Amino acid sequence: MKIIAIIQARIGSTRLPEKILKPLGHLDVLTYVTCRCKQIVGVEQVIVATSTLPQDDVIEEWCDEHNVTCFRGSEDDVLSRYVECVKQYEPDYVMRVTSDCPFVDYEMASEIVTLLGNNPKDIVLLEGKLPRGLAVELISYASLLKIDEAGHESRHREHVTYYAYEFADQFKGITYKVPDNRQAPEFRITLDTDDDYALIQAVAEHFNDPLISSVEVINFLRSNPQLAKLNAHIEQKPVN
Repeated sequence: MKIIAIIQARIGSTRLPEKILKPLGHLDVLTYVTCRCKQIVGVEQVIVATSTLPQDDVIEEWCDEHNVTCFRGSEDDVLSRYVECVKQYEPDYVMRVTSDCPFVDYEMASEIVTLLGNNPKDIVLLEGKLPRGLAVELISYASLLKIDEAGHESRHREHVTYYAYEFADQFKGITYKVPDNRQAPEFRITLDTDDDYALIQAVAEHFNDPLISSVEVINFLRSNPQLAKLNAHIEQKPVN
């Protein structure tokens, strides 16, 4: 079963421009994300997919410097960026990761790959309430092509897999039950605002380890409620 992970990344951000290259501990945000994705058992290749805009040249330069494969496509039509990237590899499955999640849970992602390998379906559905910023999505290449043909609304083009959840009856899913030690929806472990950055920077400085278990991050936030409050007020932007 051939699986590739694609990390969508761009410099432009409404609330926090250039967030993915911000320092994080002794490294930077994108280094955290790529390092953790490379730890996912069963993933053959990790690719950073950015836009063709000149402002994203810096991401391609970062990839060259860090020996990470880079693909460039549409800025706004993220779905087409994924599809055009994936066509070069023709995998069985595609793992979607966003670059603003520096503590993406590679251990859980490995379990998701194993689950799907034992019972192949179109898409893995998560049952449970994770902190925002830890999850990955795993979908078949065939399903991604189907979404590309059928999903014409802006929300489908921007959010890549959204069509599969909106029209779930068209896809065969398998459920992954989120372990109890990761059930913590009250936490935001993602990067979209200055307050988010303050939180993840504090976490990174405490552990000084880009491969720290996401479970340890959750436990740290539980033990430090004042830190967790830094970004508790942030509202996620709605899907349009």
